[in-house]
Amino acid sequence: MSKKSLLVLMTIILTSYHAFSQEVLSLKKAIDLTVKNYGTIRAKKHYSEASSELVKRAKKAYLPDVRLGARNDYGTINGLYGPSYGFGGSGLASSGPYLSEESWNAAFGSLYFTSVNWDVFSFGKAKQNIKVAEAAAEINQRDFEQEVFQYKVKVAAAYLNLLAAQQLESSYQKNLERAETFKQIATTRAYNGLIAGVDSLQANAAFSSAKIALTQAIVNKEEQANQLAILLSLPHQEFILDSVFVSKIPLLLQDSVSTKNHPVLQWYQSRIKYSESQENFIKASYFPTVSLVGVIQTRGSGFGPNYASEQLDYSSAYWDGVQPSRGNYLLGVGLFWNLAQPFKLSNQFKAQKLTSTGLQEEYNLASQQIEAQLALSDIKIKNALDNFREAPIQVDAAHEAYLRQSKLYENGLTDLNTVTQALYALVRAETDRDIANNNVWQALLLKAAATGNFNLFEDQL
Repeated sequence: MSKKSLLVLMTIILTSYHAFSQEVLSLKKAIDLTVKNYGTIRAKKHYSEASSELVKRAKKAYLPDVRLGARNDYGTINGLYGPSYGFGGSGLASSGPYLSEESWNAAFGSLYFTSVNWDVFSFGKAKQNIKVAEAAAEINQRDFEQEVFQYKVKVAAAYLNLLAAQQLESSYQKNLERAETFKQIATTRAYNGLIAGVDSLQANAAFSSAKIALTQAIVNKEEQANQLAILLSLPHQEFILDSVFVSKIPLLLQDSVSTKNHPVLQWYQSRIKYSESQENFIKASYFPTVSLVGVIQTRGSGFGPNYASEQLDYSSAYWDGVQPSRGNYLLGVGLFWNLAQPFKLSNQFKAQKLTSTGLQEEYNLASQQIEAQLALSDIKIKNALDNFREAPIQVDAAHEAYLRQSKLYENGLTDLNTVTQALYALVRAETDRDIANNNVWQALLLKAAATGNFNLFEDQL
């Protein structure tokens, strides 16, 4: 392959790579990246899944306890009349005849059992415990949903801010080009003695001011790009954004909507529900518990039935001691009621009741703030639409004024200050035009944030 062909191939590869790396980032893709990758959202998703598992555990807690056991022992069975209590598991449960002398005869013994213990009726405690777990799971799920919603709004706001910053950079770049052209004209005319030298200095100052404005616009753009990259969990980079926010404005901006399904309000509501379920669980704890118990057991012993009169009636063989020889069963029902429980829990119930009231107050405040935000969003939409309609008129008038003043200055019919003022007016008009569309989208985003319905914004894309 010739050097020329190799150079062409490398150019094509680099161009293709550059085009791929500069793929347009749509807002929907940006939101998907944040929902998928952002650490806080991922964490709260895991918390929600964990609480769902705890709900399953709470439901299983109602099932009866079933225990299987098998035990083999080896030891003596010297008995002694007298009271005994096993503190901390230190008691030895040997049972045998009370002989006149201590005997060190030892044999194997065994115990095999199955027991069932079921709190079959607890006056609602089991059901309320499940409801508490479900309410806790709902809090985490609502928290996850409101976190996703808020970060959707944050990403959309960062996206629009970066787009506005890019538009402003473009405007200030055009302004710098005009200032540079005007500087060249003024310098040439001053050099030829057609205008005063001070005009050349003033043109240089205007050019420097335009460069500084452009630099500040670039810094602002990089800051906005960095903010968006953080939200997307991506390294800092240059983003190419969707031009739809520049080419059109959204429709159906003034529709009346409700805020009752706002994710943030739903989260506050779930906290109230959890606190109320805690109240009900505490009240249910006042009442007794009815339990059923069932036990089946068999025992084996190396000591024979005549050991009390004949101490040689025993065997130290392992199998003689561990094979079952006697069995028992037991069925029972019991009622357990701590009569002091209502007195002990009364203050806890009052505290939980006050907590529910406090959470309701937080809900009311959040609802008021969201309603105020909704009213503000309608005002901002109206003002943004008014500015959008006026912006082209302002740019046309400012552009015409600048052209006229420039021509008058070139013909010596006006001074440089007048031209500079016309240039500044044109820059302001173009800046207002560049962000007019963006401001309409920003106002709609504010309304979507206030209503809790992000589709209100996303459906316009």
